[in-house]
Amino acid sequence: MRRKRPSASVETAQHSTCGARRGTLAAMATRANQWSGRIGFLMASIGSAVGLGSIWKFPYEVGENGGGVFLLFYAAGLAIVVVPLLLAEFAIGRRGGGDALTSISVVARGAGRSDRWRWAAGIAMAGGFLILTYYAVIAGMTLDYAAMSVVEGFANVDAAAARGRFADLAADPWRLAGGQAAFLAATVAIVARGVGGGIEWACTWLMPILFAILLLIAVYGSLGGGFGQAASFLFAPRFEGFTARTAIEALGLGFFSIGVGLGVMVTYAAYTGREIRLGSAAAVIVLGDSAISLLAGFAVFPLVFAHGLDPAAGASLVFVTLPIAFGGVAGGGILGFLFFLLLAIAALASAISLLELLVAPLVQRRGWGRGRAAGLAGLAVFAGGLPTVLSFNRWQGVRPLGFLPAWSDAGLFETIDLLASNLLLPAAGFAFAIFAGFAMTPDVIAGALGIAPRRARQLALVLRWVAPAAILVLFVAGFA
Repeated sequence: MRRKRPSASVETAQHSTCGARRGTLAAMATRANQWSGRIGFLMASIGSAVGLGSIWKFPYEVGENGGGVFLLFYAAGLAIVVVPLLLAEFAIGRRGGGDALTSISVVARGAGRSDRWRWAAGIAMAGGFLILTYYAVIAGMTLDYAAMSVVEGFANVDAAAARGRFADLAADPWRLAGGQAAFLAATVAIVARGVGGGIEWACTWLMPILFAILLLIAVYGSLGGGFGQAASFLFAPRFEGFTARTAIEALGLGFFSIGVGLGVMVTYAAYTGREIRLGSAAAVIVLGDSAISLLAGFAVFPLVFAHGLDPAAGASLVFVTLPIAFGGVAGGGILGFLFFLLLAIAALASAISLLELLVAPLVQRRGWGRGRAAGLAGLAVFAGGLPTVLSFNRWQGVRPLGFLPAWSDAGLFETIDLLASNLLLPAAGFAFAIFAGFAMTPDVIAGALGIAPRRARQLALVLRWVAPAAILVLFVAGFA
């Protein structure tokens, strides 16, 4: 008697993509690694979204791109592209029930689509890996500066001294690699403990501490006299010098800040129970990240303006400009330590989600132990980050994309960031949008997210047409 082929619902329940064994492993791993409830899930997801993108990258990109007008396009990008993509990743993860590779395969097979759609998850994981390789290096710098705040302090540090300190750090590959290794060791240790006992536990503590430190610095900076200028800089639209590239940079920052296109939110959604309504959770995550980003602006820019510094100092804003400000205020060493500790905490909360993106498939699909998977993934990230380390010193003159006029001055670090943020993330986001919009019916989306059918139909239309079109514009303009 011929065996009846399992239905799509049975395949979904078993998390089966590559045979019964992998399906069973994925199901067991997912049941063993779930959030304890809504608060833990939100803290971990906001921690993943916040990271350096909100506190390090957000202030300097706003500074470089004219303040308020940049925020207008940043908000528009969140509404048109980023939020729909976040909801798409949540729906895929909830429906698929496993890591990004497993979830896409399960949803594709359940909808009668090709299993080859999992290449989208592969692109997302490659982007996440690249981002984590240089993320860990920058995070290591924040640890170095936190220690510097205690050992040397910032008393009477002027522009020349601040530039000299950063130059000394950047010129020493062993020092950079040491900070990178220390940061990754902490990340591996947390991820190895699992979802509830590691990631959720860490983020439940880290997020309140991060917010408290950020609020303290914002209040301190506001009392110094630069609050009015900071508010005007952040919120007053100034269109002089505005270009299409500004809008593209704003949309790209939304990708980087919230973390869509990485597949992290697919994996995190797979760890949720049905009592967590993902539709409303997405709104909380985006609003939480945006609030922390703005609070970071009010922590940084009052100090910048009060001391006559350049708000458009670029990526070096927090490492070169702010130590000058810390050197000119009472208790600057303590303030500096708190600020760089804040950056390290934000980076750690985000890095554990990026490492989990790499660890989850090894645990769920290969049956590896968490310690082994996290350790080997951490070593791979460390090795992958060494080119970024060397790009600040021995390989400083390397220009991989020198043949492209728009990127002739981009060093190795900038090129890696470009490939991850402007190529792989948009490509994966484009694929996630198309896949969720066409492979998942509005009824399935509504059931996965816990939203009304009418909203699900609207979301499906945005995912099919609006979000992919906007992502294509971002992609083309990013290499123009």
